Amino acid sequence: MTMFGIFKKQFASVIEWADNSANILWYQCPNINNNEIKNASKLIVAPGQGCVLVYEGKIVDIIEEAGIYNLKTDNHPFITTLLKIRQSFESEHKLYIYFFKTTTTVNQGWGTSSPIKYLDPDYQFPIQLKMNGNYSYCISDIRHFYQQIIGQQKQYTVNDAKELITSRIIQVITSILASGKYAFLQIDSEFNQISENVKKQLTDEFTKLGLSLTDFRIIASQFDQETENRIAKIANISVDVIAAGKANLSYAEMEKLQAIRDAARNEGGVAALGAQFMAGAELSKTFTQNAINTEHTQGVLDKQTAETNDVFNKLTKLKQLLELGVITQTEFEAKKKEYIDKL
Repeated sequence: MTMFGIFKKQFASVIEWADNSANILWYQCPNINNNEIKNASKLIVAPGQGCVLVYEGKIVDIIEEAGIYNLKTDNHPFITTLLKIRQSFESEHKLYIYFFKTTTTVNQGWGTSSPIKYLDPDYQFPIQLKMNGNYSYCISDIRHFYQQIIGQQKQYTVNDAKELITSRIIQVITSILASGKYAFLQIDSEFNQISENVKKQLTDEFTKLGLSLTDFRIIASQFDQETENRIAKIANISVDVIAAGKANLSYAEMEKLQAIRDAARNEGGVAALGAQFMAGAELSKTFTQNAINTEHTQGVLDKQTAETNDVFNKLTKLKQLLELGVITQTEFEAKKKEYIDKL
C-alpha cells in the first residue's frame, strides 16, 4: 500500500453510499474498520437510502431518514450505538455498516418460462398457457429482509430479488388458475381479478421476506398452439350450429346436407346419387317428425288450421332443400303440387 493510501485510510472523514445504483438494494460499506470509524466525522444518508449497523451478526440499529449525522456529537440512537461499539470492539470484522434502498422498485417484469397446465372447465380438455406482467415492491422490514434474504451477502441486487420473487409468482398463479378453473374464453376478461387474487396471496410471502408488494399486474396470456387449434375447431362447429338453427335444422342434419354436397362434387355418379338418396330419406323423416311435433303442440287449434300449418312448414323446408341443392327444380315443383293439392 502507498503512503498516500495509508493516509487516505487513516484520515477518512465521511461514511456514505456515493455510488447509489438503481439496481442495488443492499450494499456493504467497504473497508470499514476501527481506524476509519474513529477518524470519520460524518455519516451521510442520502434520500432514498437507509443505513444499518450490524454487530456480531445482529442488527443493532437502523437509520431510515435521510440526513447528515455527526459521528462525534449527534444524539441519534444509531450514533450512540456506533460510538459504544467502536470503543470496545476487538476486531474490525465484528462491525459492519450497510446501506439499503428505501424507495419503491417499480415495473419489474415477470413471465412464466414454462406453460401453466390445467383442465379447461368448459371444454374439459387440458390447456397450456404462458402469462407475463409486472410488479412493484419496496423493503418494508429491514430486519426480516436481513435475516431471511441477506445473511452474509455484501451486496444484493434487484436482479437477485427478481429471481426469488418470480419463482413465488409462478407458484401462486399456477395454484389460482387450477383452483379457479378459468375457462379459455374467460382469461382475458379476468386479468384484473386474477391479479388481485395473486397479489393477496403474495402479500404474506413478501411480508415474511421483509418486502411489501405495492403493485401486481397481468398484462397478457399466450396459449400453446395445440390449445389454439382445438378452440378454433370448436368455434367453427359453433358457427355451423348457429347456421343450422337459422335454417331450422339440427347440427346433425346440417352435417348430412354437407355430406350430400361433398358427394355430389365427387366423381362416381351412382355412389353420389345413392348418398343423396339415403341422406334425403333421413331428412324426410326428420321433417315429418317435426311436422307431427308441431301439430301435437298446437292441438288447441282446429284440424284445418293444423293441416294448413303442416303444409306450410313442409313447403318452407322443401324450399330450403331446393336452395341447398338437395333436390332439383323439377322435384321441387312436383312435391310442391302434391302438398298444395292436399289443401
